[in-house]
Amino acid sequence: MLRILRQYYPARNAVFLVGEGLLIYASVLISSVFLLGMDWLTWQALFSRKAFFIAAVFQVCLYYFDLYDYSQIYNFLAWGKRLLQALVCATIIIASVYYFSPEVIVAKDVFAVCVIVALVLIVAWRFGYNLVLTRGWFTQNIMILGSGKLAVAILNEILEKKDCGYKALLVVQHPDDQQRLNCFDPHVTCLGSFGGISHLAKERAAKKIVVAITEQRGSFPTTELLNCRLDGIEILEGQSFYEMLAGKLYVEQLNPGWLVFSEGFDRSLLQTVSKRMADIVLSLVFLIVLMPFLLLTALLIKLDSAGPVFFTQERVGGKRKIFKIYKFRSMASDAESKSGPVWAQANDDRVTRIGRFIRPSRIDELPQLWNVLKGEMSIVGPRPEREFFVKQLTELIPYYIERYTVKPGITGWAQVNYPYGASVEDAVAKLNYDLFYIKNSSLIMDLMILMRTVKIVLSGKGAR
Repeated sequence: MLRILRQYYPARNAVFLVGEGLLIYASVLISSVFLLGMDWLTWQALFSRKAFFIAAVFQVCLYYFDLYDYSQIYNFLAWGKRLLQALVCATIIIASVYYFSPEVIVAKDVFAVCVIVALVLIVAWRFGYNLVLTRGWFTQNIMILGSGKLAVAILNEILEKKDCGYKALLVVQHPDDQQRLNCFDPHVTCLGSFGGISHLAKERAAKKIVVAITEQRGSFPTTELLNCRLDGIEILEGQSFYEMLAGKLYVEQLNPGWLVFSEGFDRSLLQTVSKRMADIVLSLVFLIVLMPFLLLTALLIKLDSAGPVFFTQERVGGKRKIFKIYKFRSMASDAESKSGPVWAQANDDRVTRIGRFIRPSRIDELPQLWNVLKGEMSIVGPRPEREFFVKQLTELIPYYIERYTVKPGITGWAQVNYPYGASVEDAVAKLNYDLFYIKNSSLIMDLMILMRTVKIVLSGKGAR
């Protein structure tokens, strides 16, 4: 298992990603040697950078068409359609770059053959990888001890993530829990006690044991776990394993002691200064580059409906400071005059005609770059909420107020992992991601969130 940004990724995933990139790279070389008749080593020495550029563009397009996301389930036709769309998109991007930078050009016939060769190699490679996932090759057997919500949440994550790299066996302590968890059969093994753990671990060739015992009705299996540890089996605490597996915390089962002693929450001066400098530079660049587009959007809003161009509202920021947020107005100017503060709903009739376009594309959020420049927000961070909702959610949700220990952001870890929320349950789900970000934030993680934000904006997912 690889650990990247404090999340677990199977090594086979990295092999799949790198291997596919090498195959696309090789398709350029194969096409050139086949058509130009050049010596392989000579061609590689002359044009390897061009091949690398083509491979990089191809893989970026595959990523943006969700072809590296195995949580998405497609039938063969839908998958083939997305693959062809990704290759067409890559071709258009490469052709556009060729127009401005002729030095990266490869011969047209070489590129045409390269696309065909790459298509064949990608299909073959992905067929092989799917076979690996289906057969469970290179998958680690793990045991999850417990029967509470945390144990079930871990099992759910493993069952839902086809490429997580784990095959789970849930072990519960009491026979009474068998009926409550029978929906997971045959994954559930019911033990009258934890006395047989070490034997079961050897029998199932378990590599890890995740201890997610939240309801200790009997003695803690210290001796059994020690025997497993001495046999070379890794013992992991449930909340920490869930964090690295799912990329979020589980606030419903969160222990304050775990937060105190776990890794993360680094707030070094260098990290703080670097993040602020990145915010200033990015917000200035975006405001300057997008200024014509911002002016056009403002004009269209003014022509579309009566009311101001900008929507301003008080929000709760870092350290619970109140600030005024700026957005392009996307609803009627008196949207909450009768209802009071409410969450936006799907197909909300308060949204204007221009709003139906600028909300899914997140264009309405762009004026918040001014909030970033002023230091009230960051480019990346938890989304700011109104004080009315903050007071409600703080009383209902444990640790909710902790999300205000950092500056809010235009985009964030919760926004790229969870759709728009309009309920307390959604607020809990998003808090799990927000706390993970606050605990593990870094400039590299911010960059990854920005890349995923672009992907979401292009697809128009998750907005209301």
